[in-house]
Amino acid sequence: MMLIEDYNNLPKSNSDYEEKVIAFCKIWLEGQESFILKTSGSTGEPKPISLSRKQMEASALLTGKTFGLKERDLALVCLNVEYIAGIMMLVRGMVLNLKLLIIPPSSNPLLNIENQKIDFAAFVPLQLQSILESNNQNHLNVLNQMKAIIVGGAAVSQQMAEQIQVLSVPVYSTYGMTETVSHIATRKINEENTSQNFKVLAGVKIGIDERNCLNILAAASNFELVQTNDLVEIIAENEFKLIGRFDNIINSGGVKIQLEKVEKTVETFIEALQINRFFAFGIADERLGQKLILVLESENLDDEIKRRLLEEIKSVSDTYQIPKNIFTISTFSETPTGKIDKKATIKRLNLQEK
Repeated sequence: MMLIEDYNNLPKSNSDYEEKVIAFCKIWLEGQESFILKTSGSTGEPKPISLSRKQMEASALLTGKTFGLKERDLALVCLNVEYIAGIMMLVRGMVLNLKLLIIPPSSNPLLNIENQKIDFAAFVPLQLQSILESNNQNHLNVLNQMKAIIVGGAAVSQQMAEQIQVLSVPVYSTYGMTETVSHIATRKINEENTSQNFKVLAGVKIGIDERNCLNILAAASNFELVQTNDLVEIIAENEFKLIGRFDNIINSGGVKIQLEKVEKTVETFIEALQINRFFAFGIADERLGQKLILVLESENLDDEIKRRLLEEIKSVSDTYQIPKNIFTISTFSETPTGKIDKKATIKRLNLQEK
């Protein structure tokens, strides 16, 4: 754990991870104008992207304005600083003159924090879920003293959304990527004014291409159009509903299936089995071309439980959206940013993707 309070007098690092934090802060404070960052690798091989100082400053200022951050507020940095989410927490600190509490990424970043007044934090869903499931009143007190919490990097499940309702601090799910320099849209997931739709931040313009995939224009993108593979429904000029990824559509026997829609349908049944993580996928099939399967992060389920689960899914699903098989694996493969690496997991199961 390391506290940065004075950027003119950076603390000494006590670990390799803290050294990475200090190294980035130094080159930023020296005025470096461009930075090479890696994408998360959740939808393909990680690739390097060049971002300008101007883009990163614009993003940091917009976050500060959106969530009412003030000089000397304390922000918790618990996301990997080798990727955009963690790097931008450092940039926000330096641009907005925030104090930063640096903690190496872990499933529960509050584990060793006692009675610390933190004003702002960014988590991945697994981290916030681990904190809530710890049933530690001190941890809840730390969260509830914050001005806002943002959650990104993966979808927030219905089960987790329900768990978050115990918090009085405003919690926002975020939408963004390395190319947009972190988040460009948020949706509130607790208290009043909750929504299933994302609202873009001030100055961000959105549109769609011929596939109905979102495109984005913002100061953080250097006013260059960023085309995504995310299928959306445009609700209003500044609001959209995320449907799923264009490359998460499989063709099974000539029928196109959106995998996120399947996951949403089966989510309640799987969570009833006390299983927190799962995904739908398409694997090679001689007859169908691709067949729909479910992969659950769990020790082996017996055949009777799988049979009952499929029966429950059949009761609420269209014929073509019923999984052909259910597979289990004790732990999912993950990307360096903690997202599920579906392709690596499928490979470990000795299944052939298509």
